[in-house]
Amino acid sequence: MSLSRGRHRAREIALQLLYSLDLRPDQKVEEALELFPFEEGEEGNIVQYASSLVRGVWAVRAEIDNEIRRHVVGWRPERMVAVDLAAVRLALYEGVIARLVPLPVAISEAVDLAKKYGTEHSGRFVNGVLGRIVRALELEESVGAGEGQDPRRG
Repeated sequence: MSLSRGRHRAREIALQLLYSLDLRPDQKVEEALELFPFEEGEEGNIVQYASSLVRGVWAVRAEIDNEIRRHVVGWRPERMVAVDLAAVRLALYEGVIARLVPLPVAISEAVDLAKKYGTEHSGRFVNGVLGRIVRALELEESVGAGEGQDPRRG
């Protein structure tokens, strides 16, 4: 299996696991990973990447959810469809926080997963939420980069 197809499969697994963890807050990440019905013969690198995504997202989900609250008016994470929230968290972790892949790849993958597993509106919704957050973060970064510079220097 190619690297991109393998990573796509790993993201699918991660989305499903994140979804299940959201629905069962009493379940631990390691328990969810242990109980997940991986396909027989699933390649080790796919399972490994999916597991690292789930652990990473789950460890920083409060930080991700705070970014959603800060930048997306009217959509608290608690009100989002669980699949959409999992896709947004996954993209922000993989593309912004851990920088495992280029941001456009993370967003495209999240939109594809939301379309496949969410509602008929999930793809557009996830794209809109991620677009708003990413634009806000880029603006904050560019403003922050300008601070401390000598205004006399061009």
